[in-house]
Amino acid sequence: MKHPLTRTLGALLLGLGVAWSAWAQPVDGEVKKIDVDAGKITLRHGEIKNLDIPAMQMSFRVSNPAWLKTLQVGDKVTFQADKVNGQFTVTAIEVRK
Repeated sequence: MKHPLTRTLGALLLGLGVAWSAWAQPVDGEVKKIDVDAGKITLRHGEIKNLDIPAMQMSFRVSNPAWLKTLQVGDKVTFQADKVNGQFTVTAIEVRK
């Protein structure tokens, strides 16, 4: 007979793995507009599963405003986004090569 704690921990780890994979998935996008003063970037992007957002073009806050000075309109990027203080926010971004 298996120990109930082992079964419970296994189920918990499996659940966390599924939640983590949905949360951590990178999204491909293209920079359409940069607003350094507002700390925002407009991206045309694919589906953002962790936020339940379909593919579209939208504006995001950025967690690190310095990123806006390294990006250019037209850059193809891979990014991650989350809801931070009620605002859709890019939490990681890098230019695709």
